Amino acid sequence: MISGIGASLAGLAVFGKKLSNSANNIANSGSVGFKKTEAVIKEDETGLPELGLDRVETPGPLFQEQDGTLLELSNVDLAEELTEALVAQRGYEANLKALKAQNETLGKVLDILV
Repeated sequence: MISGIGASLAGLAVFGKKLSNSANNIANSGSVGFKKTEAVIKEDETGLPELGLDRVETPGPLFQEQDGTLLELSNVDLAEELTEALVAQRGYEANLKALKAQNETLGKVLDILV
């Protein structure tokens, strides 16, 4: 059986890493040739969430410099990354609230027993 606290802690870890991945993609969106990393939440063998990271090899748009050199820009879509970052932030906040509620409940149970 999965404890509520364990599930909330696993959720905090996963959404924290997902937010970090989005921040990395956004920070490198202006780098020539940068390939974004996609973060996908999966379920591990115990039923807890885990994060899978996959590098996306889709080519970025091409840019021609004045001397005729073609450069491949980053394949990061900022609108998509900002949306992913907001989803990760909300997921983190939800798991944090669940953890706080469980902590309060356990505190009340201990107060009753003592």
